[in-house]
Amino acid sequence: MIDLKNHLILMAEDDTDDRLLVQEAFAECGVQEQLRFVADGEELLDYLLARGQYTKALTAPRPGLILLDLNMPRKDGREALKEIRAHPDLRQIPIVVFTTSRADTDIRTVYQLGANSFITKPAAFDVLVTTVTKMVAYWFGLVELPTIKIAAP
Repeated sequence: MIDLKNHLILMAEDDTDDRLLVQEAFAECGVQEQLRFVADGEELLDYLLARGQYTKALTAPRPGLILLDLNMPRKDGREALKEIRAHPDLRQIPIVVFTTSRADTDIRTVYQLGANSFITKPAAFDVLVTTVTKMVAYWFGLVELPTIKIAAP
C-alpha cells in the first residue's frame, strides 16, 4: 500500500453523487483519509489561498494533488486552473483534470492552461476503483513530489 500521510488530495467537485463514488473508490484503495472536497472553483481558490472558512492552517493543509472537475458553478475548472497556474505559490501543485468530458477542445484547453493530466471519470464503479488505484500509484508511488507536512485534523 502507498503511504499518503504527507500528501493530501483535494478534489473540486460539485456533484454530490460523484463525490460519494470517488470517496468510496479511494476507500477501496485504502487512502480515503487523505481525500478532501471543495464544491467549486471559487471554494478551491479559497482553500488554496486560506480565505473565508479556510483561514486557519489546520482547516486547509496544502494538497499534494488537486483533482479538478471542469463544469462547476460559480467558477469552473478552467477558470480555477488558470488562476492556480498564474499564482507563484500554487503553480507547482500537480493538477489532474478529472471530469466526465471527453471533448477534444476541453483536453486541449486544460493542457494549454497547465494541467498535468486529463482523465475522464469512468461510469462504472469497478473501473473508477481501477482508475483511482492507478492514479494514486502514479502520483504517490512513482512520481517524486515535494513533501508537505499535513497537520492532523
